[in-house]
Amino acid sequence: MRAHDRHVPLPPARETPPRVPGAREPDAAPAAPPKPEQPKQRDAFFDNAKYLAIVLVAMGHAWEPLRNDSRAAAALYITVYTFHMPAFIIISGYFSRSFDMRRDRLQRLVTGVVVPYVLFEVAYTFFKRWANDDPGYPISLLDPWYLTWFLVALFVWRLTTPLWKIVRWPIPLALAIAVLASVSPDLGDDLDLQRVLQFLPFFVLGLSLKPEHFQMVRRREARILAVPVFAAALAFAYWAAPRMNAVWFYRRDSAQELAAPSWTGAVMTIALFGCSMVLVACFFAWVPGRRLWFTVLGAGTLYGYLLHGFIAKGSRFWDWYDLPWLHTPPGEITVTVAAAGVITLLCTPPVQRIFRFSMEPKMRWAFKKDGKPSPRKV
Repeated sequence: MRAHDRHVPLPPARETPPRVPGAREPDAAPAAPPKPEQPKQRDAFFDNAKYLAIVLVAMGHAWEPLRNDSRAAAALYITVYTFHMPAFIIISGYFSRSFDMRRDRLQRLVTGVVVPYVLFEVAYTFFKRWANDDPGYPISLLDPWYLTWFLVALFVWRLTTPLWKIVRWPIPLALAIAVLASVSPDLGDDLDLQRVLQFLPFFVLGLSLKPEHFQMVRRREARILAVPVFAAALAFAYWAAPRMNAVWFYRRDSAQELAAPSWTGAVMTIALFGCSMVLVACFFAWVPGRRLWFTVLGAGTLYGYLLHGFIAKGSRFWDWYDLPWLHTPPGEITVTVAAAGVITLLCTPPVQRIFRFSMEPKMRWAFKKDGKPSPRKV
């Protein structure tokens, strides 16, 4: 390089034009479109648990007319009734943890609980009038008939969810309320409050559970331990069947209404809660966590629950159990398999599509679009 070239001045730097707000750089790459939000994946464990629990509900209803002639059926009935509804209610509480008074959640509470209650209470009433030849049976939304009590209970429990999330000892408080209900015959039958309050501790327990609690009972040790526990429960139920009033497991009456001393209500409420919790833990220990052929049916358990009530009650109204063969061991097995098959069919997606209008109606016409009150004109 020549000497005089070293002192040649550099060309002046080009000024950067001022950036117009909102203008895109000419060489900037276009922004990537936002990724659509992925739908929340359903947990196979809970869908499996819901399906298996609802199958046990149907089996229990099928065994009820067989109890007087079969001590084995009575023992199975008592054992299953100890934990099948508590398990279902605990899962309902667990999935209600996020419930608050937000508009969309209140709207789903109305469309998914209140509307099905009204529709099925009316449908059950007309069914009873026709099938049981009882034309004078009244429609009463204050006196749930047969299976609809659960919808009333779910409505009350969910509305009280914010309260249970702020109290210091929710489970002991709920258990105390259940005890008081069991010794309060004056509660009456309105909205089936006895069941609502006596089953309340299981819902509150579900609200208090975390995923790690379910992981604890799903360990291999828990699955092994559940075998002798269930065997002992069946043996005790076999002994207790002719000695115990199974109505205690329905939790729909006070102790006085069952012709027992009032203190018995408190003892039985606490004892049944403890027994139920042990067997619920054993049940959850056996529930598979992977996707199986029946996992998809877990989303339709409410359909199966409400629809199978027509068949369960129809079997009594039309005297299906008068057939002597059904009260033999082969007949009892046939009834059990039939109950499982019917409830499985009623949980399937085609049945859900047919009856979605009554279980999950959209009802956009019934709600304000923004949920805000209209401005008042002065």
